[in-house]
Amino acid sequence: MLWTIAIVLIVLWAVGLITATTMGGFVHILLVIAIVVVLIRIIQGRRVI
Repeated sequence: MLWTIAIVLIVLWAVGLITATTMGGFVHILLVIAIVVVLIRIIQGRRVI
């Protein structure tokens, strides 16, 4: 589930970079949140994949 969300956010982030719409900032925030969640899970030692 976490990987699905991360992949969706990466795709939306790339679309935001290409189109440069006003939603781009929101997508960047969501991408940063997804990366932080993945890093926390790695630090805690849980299996991410």
